[in-house]
Parts: sequence; C-alpha cells; structure tokens
Amino acid sequence: MGPEAQAFIVFSLGMLVFMGTGMNMGLALVLTGAGMAWVLDFFDTQLLAQNLVAGVDSFPLLAVPFFILAGELMNSGGISRRIIDMAQAWVGHIRGGLGYVAIGAAVLMASMSGSALADTAALATILLPMMRQQGYPMNTSAGLIASGGIIAPIIPPSMPFVIYGVTTNTSISALFVSGIVPGLMMGAGLIFAWRWVLRGIDLPPSRAPLPLRERLRATVKAFWAMLMPLIIIGGMKSGVFTPTEAAVVAAFYALAVALFVHREMRVPEIYGVLVRAAKTTAIVMFLCAGAQVASYMITLADLPTVLTGWLGPLVENPRLLMAVMMIVLVLIGTALDLTPTILIFAPVMLPIAVKAGIDPVYFGLMFVLNGAIGLITPPVGTVLNVVAGVGRISMHSVIKGVNPFLLTYVLILSLLVVFPQLVTAPVHWMR
Repeated sequence: MGPEAQAFIVFSLGMLVFMGTGMNMGLALVLTGAGMAWVLDFFDTQLLAQNLVAGVDSFPLLAVPFFILAGELMNSGGISRRIIDMAQAWVGHIRGGLGYVAIGAAVLMASMSGSALADTAALATILLPMMRQQGYPMNTSAGLIASGGIIAPIIPPSMPFVIYGVTTNTSISALFVSGIVPGLMMGAGLIFAWRWVLRGIDLPPSRAPLPLRERLRATVKAFWAMLMPLIIIGGMKSGVFTPTEAAVVAAFYALAVALFVHREMRVPEIYGVLVRAAKTTAIVMFLCAGAQVASYMITLADLPTVLTGWLGPLVENPRLLMAVMMIVLVLIGTALDLTPTILIFAPVMLPIAVKAGIDPVYFGLMFVLNGAIGLITPPVGTVLNVVAGVGRISMHSVIKGVNPFLLTYVLILSLLVVFPQLVTAPVHWMR
C-alpha cells in the first residue's frame, strides 16, 4: 500500500474517530492533517504552523467576524424582534399564521446576518413560546423554524459564501447574487410545505386581522431593519464597498440603530455582545485554520486526482456529474458541519466541475445549499440542536418535525440541478 493510500485511510478513519469522540472539529482537522503528514513522511511542525496561520491570513475572511457581530447586534438591539412583529402584523391572523410569520421573518433576517445559527436562535427564542402557548404542534413548529434558519447561508450577505469564495478563489459578489433566487425559492417552498402540514391539525381559531393602521405602524417600526439589506446589496452592486467592507458597514449600522434609533441597547451591553461574537468567530476561524492543514496534506497526497479518476467518466455529462456530486455532499452533510465541508471538499470538487463545463458560481451556490441542508439532517444537524436547546424539545421530536421541510429542500435542490439557469441567469444579468 502506497503512502497516498495510507494518507487517505488516515484522513477517513481519523475524522470518523475524532467526530465520534465529540472532539472540536478544528482540532480534529489539525490532528488528521498531522497524521497524514506523518505517513507521507512530510511531518514538520513549522510547516503545520505555517498552514495554520495561512488558513486565516486572508482579507476577505475579515467579513466573517463582522457579519457575526452584526447578527449579535440585531438580536440584542431589537432589530430581529421588530421584523417578527411586522410579519405577525400582516399574516399573524391567517390559520397557522405564526408559521408564516416564522418563514417571512427568516427570509428578511437572512438578508441581514448571513448566519444560520444566529437567525435560528432568534426565531426560536421569540416564536416557539408563542407557538406552544397557542397550541401549535411543537415538533412541526421546531422543524419549520430550523428549516427557515438555513435560508441565511443562501440569501446575501452569507458567511458561507465568503468562506467558499476565499477557499476557491470565486467571486464573492457573484456568489451573493446567485443566492437571491434560490433563497426566495426556499421561502416559497416552506410556505407550501407548511400549508400541506397544517392539513388535519386542529389549531385555535384565528384572531381578527389587525387594522391597517396597526400594520403600517409595525412596518414603520421595522423600517430601519429593512433598510439594512438594501444598503448592503446596493453598496456592493454600485461598487461603493466590497463584500468585506459590507460586513463592517452592516455591523456599524446595526450598532447605530440599536443605540440611537431603537435605543434598546446601552453602551455597557456592547461588551457582552462583543464577547459572544468573539467566541463564535474564534470557533469559525479555528476551523478555517485546521482545514488549511488538512487541505494542504490532501493536495500533497494527490487525493484530488484520485477523486477525479472516480468521477472522470461523468465529465461528459455535466448534469449527471452534478447530481452525483450532490448525492455525495448530502451524505457528507450528515456527518460534517457546513464550514468544514466547504474548506475540505470545495477545493477538491470545483476543478472537476469546471472541467465538465459547470459554471463555478453555480457550483458554489449548489455546494453551499447542499451544505446548508446538512445543518438540518441528523446525526450532526447543528441547527436542529439549537432549536432543541432553545425550545427545550427532544432532538427526536425536532428530527421528526423537520422531515416535510427537508423533503421540500431536496426537491428544490433537484430542480436547480435540472435547471441551472435559475441560478446563472440572474448572475449574468447583474454583471
């Protein structure tokens, strides 16, 4: 057995063992990379350290901590709550209205924070107690909120798109544009799925619609929140600032609104927000650093060539190749979180897709969408864990409740495989 085959075995078994023990994913990637370096007879602590630093030494990655900070400020400064209040004012009176509120709020919040975990936590904290009080089935409600939360990685601004763009040298602005139509399709799909789920469920009588004055008042209160995505997307489209600078603008805008417009945050509370954002940033950045070590050793072992050999016969049929890649990524997504999936597998799979004539921006959108779906698939299901923890619901109930919405997302993913123009046309139009 050659050293390359040994390196592949070390990578596969190492990740399985480390994930099974519950080890931090970043540390697992570093140890796996070190093990691969050992069997390749290329072990050098200085080289490992250099790759750790290189994994986070990137200007575009500065967008990650600022988007995380923007999400924390939105939740602490009342921005997220005002979006939910506006959605409830307009559709809360419809049968199953709180579900539609969750979907509408998820789409709007996705256009501001770009973080699935932050959006899910905000939605679950506010809406799940209301749903429980009004007699909604908790498993289905939790599944809907978890499914709505993963729209955030698709609709711009999106932290996973930033990480993907940095990792594969793909235009982040083009990736942002590519997510608009699929993100709206996800929201529309959830509406149809929620209507289907509501059949046969005995819900309390719907309240009377609010007067138009009350609806407009709730909309005015959410004005500053809705202005945020227009500033971010408009600024990037007009060339006023880059995606990285857009993250800084989003963070300072959220801070200004929280302090001076809504006045729901005091200056001493900023410290706690910064600490929470720093902790989340540290986790993400250590993942990026560890993945760089593993990725370097994967390249050194020439594993991309092995994968190319396996998928080579499908290069002549791009749609079939895309379908096979999506199936592989679905399986990977059940075990790996979105960020390490991007960092490890995107640089390996993208060259194969490009060789088959697949648009790199389209492939990036499909890759991130597939990874986002992995956030609500067991056994890892990070977003499922958030909803279960916030709502104090068993993980088994949440998994059972998310199934109809998971099926909806799989159908959307399949539709985008068959009709890639749904992604590529807006990108070419916006260029």
